[in-house]
Amino acid sequence: MKKMPHSFDPLGARRAPDAPVVDVFLWGTVFLDLVFAGLSSAPKPGTEVWSEGLASCPGGIANLAVAARRLGLRTSLAAAFSDDDYGDFCWRTLEKQEGIDLSHSRQFPEWHSPVTVSMAFGGDRTMVSHGHPSPVPSVDLIGDPPRSRAVMVDLAEPGPWEPCGCGDRPGESWVDAARRRGALVFADVGWDPEERWDRAVLDRLSHCDAFLPNAVEAMAYTGTSSPHDALFALADRVSIAVVTNGIDGAVGIDTRTGEEARVPSLRVREVDATGAGDVFAAAMLVGTLAEWPLEHRMSFASLAASLSLQQYGGSLAAPGWGDIADWWTALRSDTSEDAYHRSLRRRYGFLDDIVPRVPVTACRRATATIARRADVQDLH
Repeated sequence: MKKMPHSFDPLGARRAPDAPVVDVFLWGTVFLDLVFAGLSSAPKPGTEVWSEGLASCPGGIANLAVAARRLGLRTSLAAAFSDDDYGDFCWRTLEKQEGIDLSHSRQFPEWHSPVTVSMAFGGDRTMVSHGHPSPVPSVDLIGDPPRSRAVMVDLAEPGPWEPCGCGDRPGESWVDAARRRGALVFADVGWDPEERWDRAVLDRLSHCDAFLPNAVEAMAYTGTSSPHDALFALADRVSIAVVTNGIDGAVGIDTRTGEEARVPSLRVREVDATGAGDVFAAAMLVGTLAEWPLEHRMSFASLAASLSLQQYGGSLAAPGWGDIADWWTALRSDTSEDAYHRSLRRRYGFLDDIVPRVPVTACRRATATIARRADVQDLH
């Protein structure tokens, strides 16, 4: 797999000649995201609203793929791409700029790229998307999945759970095949547009090792009235359960180690929440594969997601290890002695064992835009 220049490998001490080449294998839909940021208000019928910033970048499952790769995981993505200009741009950005393995992806003629327009205003966002189903199902695209340390799937999507006919067990899904070969299966779940919240979806957790829903989705699927009650219900079904709850932080249980943790969110100026959940998941993947304590994993994930909130553009905003090191160095140099800053220094003290190994030129946020440059200056 292609090595990114100036990269930091958080799993370097755990690599061995017989270890998987791929750290995380992903499947899903790649969108071209057009992000308008700094809107004064939501557009109203018959009006025109100007934004302070505009960026274009790969979105959808690409948000998670980019976030994982920038945090040092060797990432492989299986996705359908169009051979139109948008598809070429997304492929080029993911493969050449971000160093993501696309050997299980394909470009298809006569199929146009899915597109999402995201508009950020007032600490929230609204999105409009257009696209058509993939020209081929996931089992045809993936075939026999590569040996990997982890896979990440959407619990509500039927594709990952269908028999793939691969290997010597044709009745199992590609997710089960990956897990049998040693991969940890991480799952999340999206919003149910019909709001049915079919609890049968949770039965698929028997095929998973970790589940990372947000509070609204966790409560809806479990039929509970609080994030903590949802967490306990999920922890009866899956080894690692973490429920995120926006500004109220996250709660989690790792039944393998007997750990339970609650971490607060960081105080940041939120610009755009697009992709923040994917950044959280990618950081949890890093911490889990590196075998950090649960509280450290969740704190690291909260930090990475918070850094992404301060930028806009989904995958554009995903931080790299250079951004993590910059933040920790600035915090350590900050002479503020209020309770909040003392708490941050205590909570993230584990970074003292990691940041000194991060190269000065380590990966930082990058700009990927169809336009000549991303208009971001006014939003920093």
